[in-house]
Amino acid sequence: MLKQYHHTAGTLFRVADAIVISFAWIISYWLRFYVPLIEVTKGFPDFETYLALTPLIVILWWITFSQHRLYRSKRMLRRTHEAFRVLRAHGVALLYFVTLTYLFSEYKYSRGVLLYFGIIGAILLVFFRLTIRNSLRSLRKRGFNLRYAIAVGSGPMLEDVVYKLRRFPELGIQIQGVITPEPTQTQTIQGAPVIGDFASFSKILETKRPDLILLALPRKNASELETLLSSLKDETIDIQLIPDLHEFTALGCTIEDFDGLPLVRLNDSPLDGFGATLKRMTDFTAALIGMLVISPILLVIAILVKLTSKGPIFYGQERMGLDGRTFKMYKFRSMRTDAEEKTGAVWAVKNDDRRTPIGTFLRSTSLDELPQLWNVVCGDMSLVGPRPERPVFVAQFRNEIPHYMLRHKVKAGITGWAQVNGWRGDTSLERRIECDLYYIRNWSYTLDLKILLLTVWKGFVNKNAY
Repeated sequence: MLKQYHHTAGTLFRVADAIVISFAWIISYWLRFYVPLIEVTKGFPDFETYLALTPLIVILWWITFSQHRLYRSKRMLRRTHEAFRVLRAHGVALLYFVTLTYLFSEYKYSRGVLLYFGIIGAILLVFFRLTIRNSLRSLRKRGFNLRYAIAVGSGPMLEDVVYKLRRFPELGIQIQGVITPEPTQTQTIQGAPVIGDFASFSKILETKRPDLILLALPRKNASELETLLSSLKDETIDIQLIPDLHEFTALGCTIEDFDGLPLVRLNDSPLDGFGATLKRMTDFTAALIGMLVISPILLVIAILVKLTSKGPIFYGQERMGLDGRTFKMYKFRSMRTDAEEKTGAVWAVKNDDRRTPIGTFLRSTSLDELPQLWNVVCGDMSLVGPRPERPVFVAQFRNEIPHYMLRHKVKAGITGWAQVNGWRGDTSLERRIECDLYYIRNWSYTLDLKILLLTVWKGFVNKNAY
């Protein structure tokens, strides 16, 4: 259903991006040196030097935009969301470009040109992308190049697919009607007319002659699927099956072809391949450098912990991480050594009398978490991810909170999307899990960078950190 649209739109987007990037680069040169807001003091560089770089810039932007799935997205996007993704990818491409020209070129390109290029390119990329999408939508609304579809089934899945097709008219698929399993008094479903039931299925096909059949049967009607597919086996109509799996796909699903055998992969982790490798390399390098840079701070905290209370400097606690495997997570000890001797595993609470004198400060500033950089270096944790929980609490929460265990599809992190949004300490676990699943569904390298920056900005000191 989306393949044809993304093929057409993706081609248009690639052509438009190449034109926009080339124009933005050339016009930026002209604005900097021929309409200068700041006086040119170092002479006028040859235009040919900048022009010769244009093809390489276009290729770099194409590669970066492809990495950000801007040409073959797995889903349709709201305009604001798409604009944000374009701006994010443009910023990453610009960063790549500046880095590459600095490392591999002796010639230093004008910072003014780069500034103009960043701003003009961002504006034009978003403008032309939304213009193309709106143009496709307008043409399809006027009846150009439409494909006609009949939706078959009932329940939330059918309603959802009809709603989304009507919401994204640029796909060029117009719903002729809905066929339900049994006769119904309902006249319309999400604005599409109900035109019959399974008993009249063949007759409706002869009358309507649709281009596409969308089968969205609830599981209770799964036995009817064989009959429907059998009646369609000699037809040239495109058939698309929407399985009733929505309650099992908190992280989404993909279909894989295994030597002709279709495999539906549910709740797959987005962290695989190059993305996972890049994340691990960043984690290892940044954590190792971070430990070296803040080693004086670590030494001071260690001395204070030792001088202010009896017991070890570090505290190792069993936590659950990737794929449900446990590991020992390290912290600076911030509580008495007998903190859970009588109570067993319990949550820390506000004004907890088990804290040591320095422990109150360490916990409120999150400095007690710094030894987890060693967990990152060892590979048990990542800089960014869902916070790891103790197995005793996991056993409780997995039965109380839907999809709780899916947070273990990625490595646990020192900081995460929930933490930078204030969901830490004794706050809503449901909201925390929502944030964790949002992070996993929408993971990208730039999202990790955003969370790290937000952690530095507002993540260390928090009213719920105790």
